[in-house]
Amino acid sequence: MKKIIECVPNFSEGRDLKKIEEIRKAILSVRGVTLLDVDPGNATNRTVVTIVGEPDAVGEAAFRSIKKAAEVIDMSGHKGEHPRMGATDVCPFVPVANMSMEEAVELSKKVAKRVGEELNIPVFLYEYSASNEKRKSLAYIREGEYEKMAEKIITDEFKPDFGPQDFNVTAGCTAIGAREFLIAYNLNLNTTDVKLANKIAKRIREKGWKEKQADGSRKQVPGLLKSVRAVGWFIEEYGVAQISVNLINYKVTPLWKLFEAAEEVGRQFGIRITGSELVGLIPLQALRETGEHFLQKTANSTAIPERDILKIGVLSMGLSELYPFKLEEKVIEYKIAEEGILTSMRVDAFCDELSSNSPAPGGGSVAALSGALAASLLSMVANLTHGKKKYKDAWEEIEKAGRKAQDIKSRLVSIVDSDTVLFNEFMAVRGMPKSTEEQKELRKKAVEQASLNITLSPLELLRVMKKLISPLRIIAEKGNVNSISDAGVAASMLRAGAEGALLNVLINLPSLSDSARADEIKLEADALYDELLKGSQEIFEQVKNDL
Repeated sequence: MKKIIECVPNFSEGRDLKKIEEIRKAILSVRGVTLLDVDPGNATNRTVVTIVGEPDAVGEAAFRSIKKAAEVIDMSGHKGEHPRMGATDVCPFVPVANMSMEEAVELSKKVAKRVGEELNIPVFLYEYSASNEKRKSLAYIREGEYEKMAEKIITDEFKPDFGPQDFNVTAGCTAIGAREFLIAYNLNLNTTDVKLANKIAKRIREKGWKEKQADGSRKQVPGLLKSVRAVGWFIEEYGVAQISVNLINYKVTPLWKLFEAAEEVGRQFGIRITGSELVGLIPLQALRETGEHFLQKTANSTAIPERDILKIGVLSMGLSELYPFKLEEKVIEYKIAEEGILTSMRVDAFCDELSSNSPAPGGGSVAALSGALAASLLSMVANLTHGKKKYKDAWEEIEKAGRKAQDIKSRLVSIVDSDTVLFNEFMAVRGMPKSTEEQKELRKKAVEQASLNITLSPLELLRVMKKLISPLRIIAEKGNVNSISDAGVAASMLRAGAEGALLNVLINLPSLSDSARADEIKLEADALYDELLKGSQEIFEQVKNDL
């Protein structure tokens, strides 16, 4: 699965649109990144840019944007309401999917090193990347802002982590680091009273509020939720008071927990949360776990398609109250997803394409589709079992098996397209020129890599399909007897997918120049196939005998 990281550089220019455009172009010069947002502010004289993509591409885009900002922005004359210390004031990296914080820290340090050494800009590491406890705080690093940095960085306490200890007058200093994803989120209230909104905000936010004591003094009382910053305000456009929240770590306080805490506190003041608003984008995981929470509260199965889970989250928190909430525009992974060449087709169009004289799509994509259909059938049986009183003792186990089948289904669906893409790439590199020795060498290396790719694709397919055996066995044994034949069909489809995957491994093995690697792949493929064949056949026979 692709690693996805977000980068949100803040540039100290929000008024000169030509300069902002130059920075934007520098980002877009990097292939493989998506520019989600460019948000200039006139009063702050600051532009916040959101970039997302795979780590290497995002790191390169961040570097180029910092380089361009240093070329077009002169900090010696900069004025604005927002605190700042450099042309690129801050550049955080935020892991979004399939990426650890440690990996984000590593990327931030790599970019920081380049900025310091190649651009001659003093760089401070902050948040999770910080070199000491104090530097975790951006406010600590930036205190005194641009005007005080020249005298600060010559001290041992503020020696930059990368770059010169001499102040860069035009570019200033930059803070680079890794942090958790910040969700900007507003709760809509059935009131226009900002005071009430603030009372609720103070009780749910981590900082809490000051409570007056009998002696007239005020005691700081902590709020209910960690990693939450909140304040009340009135939005004239919608005519309602809102609680404006920065959820700085949804892994500490899930979005659903924030919503329910606000509901509970609101009731104490006679206020109802009528809905909510997401400002910007949200990681898939944050919205998915919200939908799963509300499904579990109503004793409904969570072994349903991902989009259905997300819709429950949207409905439960009233995210469409002010304007339509569109998953493709609000969920990061959906925003940057590329439409599948094959999986976006109608069934009849797919069959027509398959039956043409083109070698792709072929058996590999069909094998992946067979596995995906098996996983889909298993999830269906799980959902037809969960909630039925007769099977209450098996609900938890069945739901878990169904959820696993849904996850495997998604992976197999992606292989339907990727297998064909890899084959097309293989055919393309075979057509590379080979007139000169240099061209021959380049072509040879490209063909070897492409050959390995089209061999590893069906091998990975076998690995993924193997994971279906366990949920298949559970659902066949404990699933709704009225749908048990569908579990048998799933076993048949799984066997067909395994056979197709094995044949695609075998036909591609001769194209590998590394015979030892070829033998290793064949050994693993044979073992996986034997296990899949045995498991699917046993379960098919079991279902057939039970009918």
